[in-house]
This record gives sequence, C-alpha cells and structure tokens, in this order.
Amino acid sequence: MSTSTIEERFTLTTTDDEIFINNFSEDVKIGLTSESKYLPFVYFYDHIGSQLFEKICELPEYYLTRAETNILESNADDIASQFSEETVLVELGSGSSTKTRILIETFLERQSLAHYTPIDVSLQMLEESSYSLLREYPDLEINAIAARYNEGIEHMNIRNDQQNLITWLGSSIGNLERSEVTTLLQHIQETMHPDDRFLVGIDLRKDKTIIENAYNDTQGITAEFNLNLLTHVNRELGGNFNTENFDHHAVYNEEVGRIEMYLISNIDQKVFIRELDLDVSFAANESIHTENSFKYSLDEIDMLAGQTGLYVEQQWFDPARLFSLNLFAPVAG
Repeated sequence: MSTSTIEERFTLTTTDDEIFINNFSEDVKIGLTSESKYLPFVYFYDHIGSQLFEKICELPEYYLTRAETNILESNADDIASQFSEETVLVELGSGSSTKTRILIETFLERQSLAHYTPIDVSLQMLEESSYSLLREYPDLEINAIAARYNEGIEHMNIRNDQQNLITWLGSSIGNLERSEVTTLLQHIQETMHPDDRFLVGIDLRKDKTIIENAYNDTQGITAEFNLNLLTHVNRELGGNFNTENFDHHAVYNEEVGRIEMYLISNIDQKVFIRELDLDVSFAANESIHTENSFKYSLDEIDMLAGQTGLYVEQQWFDPARLFSLNLFAPVAG
C-alpha cells in the first residue's frame, strides 16, 4: 500500500478561466441572437448542473446509467485483463467518476498502483470526485485536467512508454452532432499509440417511448437540469431569466435518431443580460434548443469507427441490449 499523502498523489491542470468565461459570453450571445435560438449543452455542467445530472443518473426512467453499469460490472475483468501494469486510465467528461470506480478497482486488483486522468469542465466537481477517490484508494494517483474535451486531450501528455485506456462513458458521445463526433474521434485517434484503446459508451436506437421517458422523468429532475442553464446565464452574465416562464420539452426525432431538448417560453417576454448589454425577446411558445442526444445503430457505430481510423475490437451489451460499450482500437498503420 502506498504511503504517499493525498497531495502527493494528486496533480491538477486547469485551462484559463478567463478564456472559458469569454467563450461562455460569446456562445450565449451568438446562440440567443440566432434566428433559431440555442445554448450549447456544455454549459449545463456548472457545479449545480453536474449535481443535478448525478440525480438524473439515479432516476428509474433513465436506463442509460443502469445499463452501462451492468455492462461494466459484468465485463470489467475482461477489459482490465487486456492491459499492462503501466496502463493509465483516462476519462473524458469524468463527472463524479461513479462508474469509473468499477474499472479503477479492477485495475487495482491487477497492479500495485493505478493511474487515473479525469478530464471534466467542472473544476469543483473534478476536485471533489478526485479527493473522494484518493481517500478511498491509497494506491491511486490522479492527474486531473479541468477542461473541455479538445483542450483536455491536448493536455493528456500521452507517453510512448505507457499504455492508455481512454474512456468516454455515459453516452456523452450522443451530445455531439455526428460530424462533430467524427472530428473529435479523429483527434483522439491521432493521439493514440498502437497499444492504446478507446472505451466508449454509446446508446442504441430503440423504442421511442423508452427514450422519451428517459428525458421526461416524472420527478422533474431533467426539467430542473435544463432550466439550470438559464440560472447559469443569470449567475455568470447578469441575466434576469425567470425560469418559471420557461418549460422543459424533450422529444425523440426518430428519422435522425436523436432526442432534442428545448426550453419553451410560455409567455411573450423580454430578458436582459447585463454583461452582454443584450435584450432578448421571446414570443410565447418560442424555443431555445439546449441539447441533442444521438442514438446509434450497430452499423452506425461500425461506420463511425471506419471514418476515424479506428475499428471495433470488442463490444458489450446489457441483457436488454439497450446500450453498448465499445472498445475501439487504432487501425494498424
């Protein structure tokens, strides 16, 4: 067992907060002055939003977390057995790292010291989850990166003398447009060495009712999560959104295979955002598009891998085949 202190086992890299705030300001201004209003999904995950998402993952309607956890618990030994003792576990969008604990514990059973690099946009959530893990696992080292996906990948410092298992759990891949996913996976593939692997949770196309229920829970937690985006604008940019004047709406677009999430203005209203010196008018029933969540067929997963210099080396499913866990490997050469 390691005798190192928590502080000795923890490093944190942060990107420039000022750049992030400037991006937020610019993105909000562009989104809310567009003909079809929108706000980027990445801004869901302030500290409050991250906490609300953890509650969503526990909801009975939200099958994704249970299905992926089932896959990990059933196959963690199989996954870990394919990697050397020098493997570094990297996670995009780590959040609370709840499911990742399954992999961390399995790796610790096979090696004396585990190395974990969580990447998350929420600095507070990243610090809280990292210290929780370090207290629980004395043989764990964490090199955390507070950043969005692309910036985080740039800071990963992948070395030739180590094997890396990059993970992207929770179906976060579905939040990106299909063209954006292709670009990001190509970027990741370019950082990978031949022995590295990329483990990705991908939600599957299925019955419309199951999907829509997952994003319209009876407790209203997803609605609260969606509305918190407006609260985030109020807090950071001096907006005066009244969240009671907006309703949560999520619908499955079967043709393109995605959930579309909106905030709908329930009255004619005007909102002022002080830091942007911006008045935004809303007509009753006008929407702000806040998120997409794409679902994939198995053929679409194979096609995505082929477009990005990867291939599906292994694939696992929950018993109901609602969800998939995919181990991508770089194509030789």
